[in-house]
Amino acid sequence: MSSINKLIPLILTAVAGGVQAQQPSTIDKVKASGTITVGYRESSIPFSYLGGEGGKPTGFGWDICGKIVEQVKKATGRADLQVATQALTPQNRIPLIQNGTVDLECGSTTNNVERAKQVAFAVNYFYTGTRFLVKAASPVKGFADLKGKKVVSTTGTTNFMVLRKLNHEQSIGFDLVASKDHAESALLVQQGRADAFGMDDILLYGLRASSEKPADWSVVGDPIQVEPYSIMLRKDDPAFKKLVDDTVTGLMKSGEFEVLYKKWFMSPIPPRGINLNAPMSKELRDNLKSFSDKPAA
Repeated sequence: MSSINKLIPLILTAVAGGVQAQQPSTIDKVKASGTITVGYRESSIPFSYLGGEGGKPTGFGWDICGKIVEQVKKATGRADLQVATQALTPQNRIPLIQNGTVDLECGSTTNNVERAKQVAFAVNYFYTGTRFLVKAASPVKGFADLKGKKVVSTTGTTNFMVLRKLNHEQSIGFDLVASKDHAESALLVQQGRADAFGMDDILLYGLRASSEKPADWSVVGDPIQVEPYSIMLRKDDPAFKKLVDDTVTGLMKSGEFEVLYKKWFMSPIPPRGINLNAPMSKELRDNLKSFSDKPAA
């Protein structure tokens, strides 16, 4: 091997090391800037949505992220830490985490294998399955009733991909259309431009509860699959992931997690004081002991 060839691995290693050195950990980045940017969703009730005082973000996930921010303040020694907020969509949430625009995503994002190649996930904090929101008088009662129907799901979600895959594999024969967000999906059903909205069941319960006439809507069908929700953060940042994981598991160990759950799933919530009446699932109860960040397949 020539001397030049021998130098190539050393040069590449140095370059890689330099690139890595240019990307500080989230904790160091936040400490230096004095600001942490937290991403929220506008209509993912009750996890993260605009429904707090003055139309500000609120929700179950938002409360948990608030606990994480408190720990970041301690870790950085920045009691004066400012919290910047950034609205996220299914389409931009991963890119904005990857490029550093958002430090912490507090929404309703499924932790799965494919996404874990791009971002990191904290300990799972909810489990849900794909079901359908329909008008109460609809003949659609489950997946098999969708033949010849128009089904909407939000683009960029695992639900859309699962529905497209199953429609093809099982030859159900429904027309799958994409919308930009959950609110638009529900509106298409309300307007009769779609027969069913396929999405995580807990989000559908939230949309139904927040509608003007909840009795006009039904959530139907057996869950097509069960998937975990988790808070999203950048990959290859073990110190920040440990801080986030320790905060979430600490809430679970202390019992504060269950208090927050009752607040958002078993009690009246803003803005209209509707109670979702959604008891904790077996999968979530099990995770209060196992503290798993295992992704869905």
